[in-house]
Amino acid sequence: MNAKQSLLASALAAIGASACCVLPLVLLMLGIGGAWVAQLTKLEPYRPIFVLITLLFLVLAWRKLYRTPIACDADKPCANDQVIARQRALFWITILPLSALLVFPWFAPYFY
Repeated sequence: MNAKQSLLASALAAIGASACCVLPLVLLMLGIGGAWVAQLTKLEPYRPIFVLITLLFLVLAWRKLYRTPIACDADKPCANDQVIARQRALFWITILPLSALLVFPWFAPYFY
């Protein structure tokens, strides 16, 4: 699994982890409501699993970007320092919204 796939997987897991709190709020902000929105809280018991999956994929992406030695031919993009720097910047830019999604359930009661 490369770094890009790890980041995508961690983003999807973070969305799953915060679906119990973020999704109902987003739907209410869009004017979509009803009794069925309350059913989205049934994902809450699975939140710790999604959080662990998110953190696992983030660690895998970090390890791939910073710890794994880059072994590739000189003419490949992975040998270019600009590409590596861009991937690392994208990793840290991705961490910010993922962190917000992961901690949102603790702050969600202040928005309802």
